[in-house]
Parts: sequence; C-alpha cells; structure tokens
Amino acid sequence: MTTQNLALFKALNAKMSFLNQRQRVISQNIANSDTPGYRPKDLVPVDFSTVLKGLDKSSSVKNIKMGSTNEKHISAFDQAMTSKSKKQKQTYEVAPAGNAVIMEEQLIKSGQTVMDYNLMANIYQKHVSMIKIALGRSS
Repeated sequence: MTTQNLALFKALNAKMSFLNQRQRVISQNIANSDTPGYRPKDLVPVDFSTVLKGLDKSSSVKNIKMGSTNEKHISAFDQAMTSKSKKQKQTYEVAPAGNAVIMEEQLIKSGQTVMDYNLMANIYQKHVSMIKIALGRSS
C-alpha cells in the first residue's frame, strides 16, 4: 500500500493539482496584462454538494444520509442553515484597448493560491510524518 491509495492523499493531490492549474491561469492573465481585448480567466473550485448530487444520480447509491450517534450533535439536513455565497464581480475595469486585467486582483489571487498550495504541502508532509511514526521509522 502506498500513500497514493489513501483517500486523504488523493484529496490533497487533487487540491494541489487544482491550485497548480489555477496558478498557471493567473500567470497567463498577468502575462497578457497589456494584450488588447484580453479578458482575465479563473478556475472555478469544485463544489462538494454538486459532487454528492452527481453520486446520487449516477450510481447505485440511492440516498446519502449523514449518520450520527446523537440527534443533538449535528442538525438534520433540512434544518441546516443556508450559507450565503459571495458572487465574484462580473464586470472588470476595462482599459481603452479593451484589456480587463487588473494586476492587483491577479497578484492577490496568485498570493492566495501560493498560500493554499503551501498549506496542502504542509498537511501532506505532516501526515507522511505521522505514518512514519506509526510504523516506527521516525526521523
């Protein structure tokens, strides 16, 4: 068994791959900051609720229900509070040449992506260290 077979490491690899691709898109936006008519692009993160809805429709899983040991621990699905999502602004400042890249926004997105990637790498490293300790091979 390798670390690639563990669900946690698969999830970390998927998130790191997404962040890598997002950084690539952001760098293309920055590289085209002077290209006339260029509109910035961004990747949309995966929404976990849509993944679960897809499971419900596609596979033999008829209904996914949350299990709990006590009804006081977590409220039922229909009683859960709805979260308000913040929409990204649709319009960008547009230069006279038609370019809509705002360098400050791109640099903030790039910095956030780097921080998220470093977080995932640190979590990966910590879990590998815990597995080594559990196996008696701590270094």
